[in-house]
Amino acid sequence: MFDLGIINGKIYLEGSWFEGNIYIKDKKIAAISRCFLETKEEYNADGNYVLPGFVDPHVHFALTVGKHTSADDFYNGSVSAAFGGITTFIDFIDPVSKSDELDNAISNRMKKAEKSIIDYSFHATIANLKDNSLKFIEKMKSLGIPTIKLFTTYSTSNRRTTDRTIDNLLNLSKEKEILVLVHAENDGIVLEGQKLPVSAHEDLRPAIAEISEILKLAEMTRYRDGRMYIVHNSCGTTVESLKKGYSTILNKDFIIESCPHYFILSKDQYYKEDGYLYTMTPALRSSDEVERLIVNIDNVFVIGTDHCPFYKVEKNKEFLCDIPMGVGGIEYSFSIMYSLFGNKIIDKYTKNPAVIHGLYPKKGSLYPGADADIAIFNPKYEYIVSGHHSNADYSIYEGIKIKGKICSTISKGKFVVKEGVLIGGKGEFVRREVKVL
Repeated sequence: MFDLGIINGKIYLEGSWFEGNIYIKDKKIAAISRCFLETKEEYNADGNYVLPGFVDPHVHFALTVGKHTSADDFYNGSVSAAFGGITTFIDFIDPVSKSDELDNAISNRMKKAEKSIIDYSFHATIANLKDNSLKFIEKMKSLGIPTIKLFTTYSTSNRRTTDRTIDNLLNLSKEKEILVLVHAENDGIVLEGQKLPVSAHEDLRPAIAEISEILKLAEMTRYRDGRMYIVHNSCGTTVESLKKGYSTILNKDFIIESCPHYFILSKDQYYKEDGYLYTMTPALRSSDEVERLIVNIDNVFVIGTDHCPFYKVEKNKEFLCDIPMGVGGIEYSFSIMYSLFGNKIIDKYTKNPAVIHGLYPKKGSLYPGADADIAIFNPKYEYIVSGHHSNADYSIYEGIKIKGKICSTISKGKFVVKEGVLIGGKGEFVRREVKVL
């Protein structure tokens, strides 16, 4: 007998659809069938999509930025994620510069993450690496972390990684089976710490700072035959240029992630009275860049959220240098992108991030043997965004009309959200291994 049967659903199986039933036993997908099999519990998904639980590879829960800490801790953040169909997220350990700092850094994050109601993992983060690259890689992999994030900017806060170190990491990336994640902005173009109003935000961190840096990194990746993953790409021009000049490595060895806010909001927000609420890095771009990004969605491999909200009172400052950067949106991420692109967005939330970040086939799939992580989605439900489960007291998506809503979310065979009601759960740390594709 099975533990749970999801019946009469339209089941997504990595690019194809199967109308029938999916059965769960011992926290795993056990069977997919058109037959009605004996089960302890049954859930009727008639009219709904049955999707693999989503993987968000880019969140910042309980992140301290100067004197501020992001509004969502691991409990509230994971609750918001679950209401958005997300069953696994990857956060970041605090930046370190030596391998012997990794144990303490991950221990601190693991303790905070114990509150999560869904599964989680972490990326290592470096700031001005002082260790031998190989030594650092071996240490992080021993902790179940095969992904390493770095910054090409933020030199004023000593977080910038030199091109020499990036080159070393790329040279080792395939041999040691790691993935190099990069926040890419040209440090020489970006102006930080300026006592200027919100309306200047995109001028201080212009599109060309990102475009030029990513193209340089693509060339480095191609030359070294390495593997790199660009986080939160904000520019359509970047994707167009990569498609033209780097098609042989694009989304194979050089992977592009973007976020929903770059597809539906523009830098025009910064000229409004409440423009401070929309400040994040990279900045929102011109309407032309937004349109270029939309047109090039097929060449964006993964959608993350970069979920990092702060309270209004913290954001409501006159000068950019006093505003903590970051916005929320994890709960509405999939529905927003589904409203724009329909079914073509599904893999960007499921199989793609799971494969790239070393979670597949345990996550990102509904085939038998996978973890029973499931998002049940009503594709026809239309509504206007109002309210959310984040601790933050506003949403950048408030008032936007979207199509499609998560009805229920299942993590390891148990409902964490059922028909819009929080049930709760217990997340676990997931060790990962990335493989060269």
